[in-house]
Amino acid sequence: MSGKVDYLIIGAGPAGLQLAAQFQRAGRDYLVLEAGPGPGTFFETFPRHRQLISINKRYTGSSDPEFNLRMDWNSLLSEGSAQDGTPDPDLLFTKRTRSYFPPAQELVSYLHDYAEKTGVRVRYNTRVDQVAKADDRFTVQAGDETYSAKRVIVATGVSKLNLPDVEGIESAERYDTVSVDPDDFIDQRVLIIGKGNSAFETADALVETAAVIHVAGPNSLRLAWRTHFVGHLRAVNNNFLDTYQLKSQNAILDGQVQRIQQNADGSYQVTFSFARVNEVIKELHYDRIIVAAGFRFDASIFDASARPDLVINDRFPAQTPAWESVNVPDLYVAGTLSQMRDFKKSTSGFIHGFRYGVRALGKILDQRYEQQDWPTTELKYDPRAITDAVIERVNRTSALWQLFGTLSDIVTVDEGRVRYLEEVPVDYFKEGGVGVPEHAFVVTLEYGPDHDQVDPFDISVARIAQDQPGQAHDAAYLHPVVRHYRDVRGTPELVATHHLAENLENEWNRPAVHQDPLTEFLDRSLSPAAV
Repeated sequence: MSGKVDYLIIGAGPAGLQLAAQFQRAGRDYLVLEAGPGPGTFFETFPRHRQLISINKRYTGSSDPEFNLRMDWNSLLSEGSAQDGTPDPDLLFTKRTRSYFPPAQELVSYLHDYAEKTGVRVRYNTRVDQVAKADDRFTVQAGDETYSAKRVIVATGVSKLNLPDVEGIESAERYDTVSVDPDDFIDQRVLIIGKGNSAFETADALVETAAVIHVAGPNSLRLAWRTHFVGHLRAVNNNFLDTYQLKSQNAILDGQVQRIQQNADGSYQVTFSFARVNEVIKELHYDRIIVAAGFRFDASIFDASARPDLVINDRFPAQTPAWESVNVPDLYVAGTLSQMRDFKKSTSGFIHGFRYGVRALGKILDQRYEQQDWPTTELKYDPRAITDAVIERVNRTSALWQLFGTLSDIVTVDEGRVRYLEEVPVDYFKEGGVGVPEHAFVVTLEYGPDHDQVDPFDISVARIAQDQPGQAHDAAYLHPVVRHYRDVRGTPELVATHHLAENLENEWNRPAVHQDPLTEFLDRSLSPAAV
């Protein structure tokens, strides 16, 4: 046996490193196993054209480190010497470069520095071959080494290329290995299968040299500036759309690739079913085909005794609200894999989102295995005091801002005692993860339910006026929502909802517009007449 620990983390990417740093500070018995020679191996290769699409905004006009993390999508969470959760200024990515979309290698360098400064215990060049479970312990095999752990946290990310189920797909080139030299595609006809950022990143890189580029997929193209999901097509990768709409030989094909046949000369014949024209089927011809249809979880390391159930076309492990496998107790996920819980809705698939999920996971593990309650702050039993605490948080929190609708702050009221809990997963609260108090006010930041149904740049579309409390419930843009839950036979039951009005600057601090209506809502909710 090469090692026996309480917590074994698989993967030293961003999520694995941050969770390890949390364990390190808390004195936990843990170890990280990493297949590569250093941290962040994924980013040594991806994105292939080496420009991140995670923003890095150094100048915000604010000196508040918590607020500034809203515009810093690459930093991991850390604690400085104050030990109050304030980020260590030496471990902020924004200190390294002011490039808005930084080079990927800068992130790799940052992760190396983070690992070194936090002193996390990582064994590199240790590829996990098998994970099995027996007698409430996991056995993890890595080459000639065997590790035993009470709990395993999988932080490997989506490391396996997603290959559509298409006849002949194996003859196509792959996003992870195709040449990134545009000169290799001079005057060629190129088909790119996929409609995400990796596909359009590839297409943009070939615009100057390829004769014709077609980007194909069965689903409608979704733009991040409309859906507010940062995994949809980002503006930094959508220059290709101009070349399509302005008739520069390139095109987006909506429909299904049914069959790929490679000819003797290396060219391709593709059978394609068009969705826009009553499924007309055509034969199309290309010199090159590149598959860039995203990534999926690689479950091949799991023995039958520890294999997690998979969901969303088998792309992710199925998870409880605590990010635990639904069928393998004590097997957890962290990082990009956690997006199964808010798939294509919030930001758990990205560093700026999952760093808060990882921090919450650490608190959940502390609750379950270390006999530690969720950290709380005591408040005065007074609606105005509760309002002040909520307003102070929503105006600066990065966690609720990034994991909108997924993480919440919770104000509990029990027998006149008021406590404030920060960054609790909404679904974890609903299943009683932090108890079921007499009253609970769940605070989130959310977009309106139909926020992605209209063009946000269309001035003819009616919009809710800014700072109008009477219309706050119809707001489409990001705004605070406070929900009142009551204990009904041991289960939290929603009884009332209050929306705070939209504000252009995201400053919800106008007394007559924001504070007073919230105080009135809290007062009504806590009054004896409301019971």
